[in-house]
Amino acid sequence: MKKISSWMRQNGPEGDIVLGTRCRLARNLQAIPFPEAASRDDLRLVLQKTQEVLPHLQDLGTFTFHEMATMDALDRQVLAEEHLISPSHTQNAQHKAVILNDTANISIMVNEEDHLRIQVFKPGLQLDEAWRIATEIDDRFEEHLDYAFDMQSGYLTSCPTNVGTALRASVMFHLPALRRLKKVQEVLGTVSKFGLTVRGLYGEGSDVWGNVFQLSNQITLGQSEEETIEHLARFTDQILHSERQAREYLVEEDRKLATSDWLHRSYGILSQARIITSQEAMELLSDLKLGVDLGVIEHGDPEVVKQLMVQIRSAHLQKMMGQALPVQERDRLRASLIRDTLGADS
Repeated sequence: MKKISSWMRQNGPEGDIVLGTRCRLARNLQAIPFPEAASRDDLRLVLQKTQEVLPHLQDLGTFTFHEMATMDALDRQVLAEEHLISPSHTQNAQHKAVILNDTANISIMVNEEDHLRIQVFKPGLQLDEAWRIATEIDDRFEEHLDYAFDMQSGYLTSCPTNVGTALRASVMFHLPALRRLKKVQEVLGTVSKFGLTVRGLYGEGSDVWGNVFQLSNQITLGQSEEETIEHLARFTDQILHSERQAREYLVEEDRKLATSDWLHRSYGILSQARIITSQEAMELLSDLKLGVDLGVIEHGDPEVVKQLMVQIRSAHLQKMMGQALPVQERDRLRASLIRDTLGADS
């Protein structure tokens, strides 16, 4: 089976609650229309100019240029499930590309909504480090490409909400205790007033599965990159504190038995189910991760559970088998994979 991206299989700082951190910079080339308005010749020119910069990145790691049209649909979907490309980048693949480093924690989408979307992912809470690397890669591109930039507005982007720094920083939280106590809305409901937004597992417009929430900035104009990172970090600390308080509440003496029962029941289903959907598996694996992180379930490895939360997704399962599978077969295979990984009786 394909090795999962390093940021999705490893734990990092605050890794019991923060699954990962991403910093993304949107950039466009001067005098070339944005992708939605560009001709095929324009898009091919962007591909060519972008590929020519690759040799100048090699001291930062090994980077490979992949044209989306040369990849099969399943490979594109695997990249989307690992957040390395957006779901929209898997569609209409002609004249699109993605540049990946060898550990797949750096991804540069070419001709998505903007000509370039430079993304850096880190396990756990590492906002400063992800931003530093993204800035370094951006500087290399800017040395060799003329960006669309306005002295008053900043970097020009396809979507007006990205104009300015064009930086989107996000933190992916696992918040099972807050959701169990029905406190998520109370904790996250006001962030929009402070220039932040909350999204689901796959970003804008996606659902919340497995108690995974993404918090990111909305403001890119009139605020420096440093201010964006600091602002998001402050709210991240508040959410971390709230989730930790909720977890402590769940294991207080008078609630510990009920919490243990709930989490072990979830483990029981995972260890014995013969068919399971991806959504149910995500919810139950969320419970298992909480149980392991709290020490309520002693026979589990946090990194293994985190990796399972990726492996059970549809494209990963089908890639493992080397072919497209009907839904029922995916549900059977998913249950078998979980049992085998957890070392459950067959």
